Amino acid sequence: MRCADGRRRGKGRPALRAARGETVMDVLIVGGGGREHAMAWKIARSAQAGKVYVAPGNAGTALEEGVANVPIAAGDIDALCAFARERGIGLTVVGPEAPLAQGIVDRFRERGLAIFGPARAAAQLESSKVFCKDFMRRHGIPTANWRSFSDARAARAFLRECKLPAVVKADGLAAGKGVVVAHERGDAERAASEMLSGDLFGDAGRRIVIEDFLEGEEASFICLCDGRSLAPLAASQDHKARDDGDAGPNTGGMGAYSPAPVVTGAVRERVMREIMRPVVAGLAADGIEYTGFLYAGLMVDKHGGARVLEFNCRLGDPETQPLLMRLRTDLLELCLAAVHRRLDGAAVEWDGRTALGVVLASGGYPGACDTGHVIEGLESVSEDDTKVFHAGTRLDGGVVRTSGGRVLCVTSLGDDVKQARERAYRACERIRWPRRFFRTDIGHRAV
Repeated sequence: MRCADGRRRGKGRPALRAARGETVMDVLIVGGGGREHAMAWKIARSAQAGKVYVAPGNAGTALEEGVANVPIAAGDIDALCAFARERGIGLTVVGPEAPLAQGIVDRFRERGLAIFGPARAAAQLESSKVFCKDFMRRHGIPTANWRSFSDARAARAFLRECKLPAVVKADGLAAGKGVVVAHERGDAERAASEMLSGDLFGDAGRRIVIEDFLEGEEASFICLCDGRSLAPLAASQDHKARDDGDAGPNTGGMGAYSPAPVVTGAVRERVMREIMRPVVAGLAADGIEYTGFLYAGLMVDKHGGARVLEFNCRLGDPETQPLLMRLRTDLLELCLAAVHRRLDGAAVEWDGRTALGVVLASGGYPGACDTGHVIEGLESVSEDDTKVFHAGTRLDGGVVRTSGGRVLCVTSLGDDVKQARERAYRACERIRWPRRFFRTDIGHRAV
């Protein structure tokens, strides 16, 4: 039987590869979401991968062939360093943003441990909106006009005069939910006040950015970077709003697909020329070397111009799931090439089909959620062109239960967006637990 990436299940076990004289290394993936499940699934199929450990992982990684969970929190950097040293981990790959902002890469490097991700100084592109916007202004990278505030009275005074809609962003990390697009002045002022008071996002909102609303179509553009060279991945498109028609509150992402038709060949070249290469060069000019995944959230206008909405310093979630379904190149080899500064000229190959992922969420998300429910129907999804990636799940005596807001990402390949979407939604209908919900229009722009 073949997997969704075209490989036969069980191919390339560590003992067999070692017997053939191939280099085999154990890998540690930090994180426990859908992105990390997808990374573990893909890396476990590498010719160079031995055992793949995920800390802390989820039910999906616990059940994945060649993968094992480690009960260490993603933020426990000392314990992760100790585990990597004791187990002789050949490479650690960081999934979520919080450990990067905490300096996990710096700590690993200080101990001589190989790790893929940006150092703390570079990760400020994501961990501080003010740092990021100021960086783009200095280096001429296109983005929306903006101002920052730490005083609620000053922010409200500005919002009473600015053009609507207005975009209010928490300065710090807010799990992808720290953005409010306000069409009414009262909503904008309320968002600014709640962020700055700490009521909405805690310390992450003690400083805010207010910026112009940009018209166009959003796209996600991600590259691997080795400090000097960039290897772009396929474009994708995320759906941030909770409800159909891009309505409702912002979430961490309710679904994604790749490729994104809005990123044409001309747009791709323009993004590399005007955004991605200038970011790496600008950081280098500021004395900061960037190694890792570099994610630009873009707004593409009707003329093919692109401006930056945000930078992330890791793979997106749920964009990773469809991207890795399509990726034919060995992900571990790409990460190693970046760590050893050998990305220049690296070829990244893709399945020509479309991949589309639909997030199944718990009732109440993105607010307080119901958890602990038994998930039924997982075993019914067995098609080779569909993969269920776990996020907010846990194993309880062999039973898979919900443990978070975004629970699963059901991802399918198809000859086009329509076919991929039909396959994904067909699988979604077979998976159930009380109050589970999902958007029914993922990929609507492409369709």
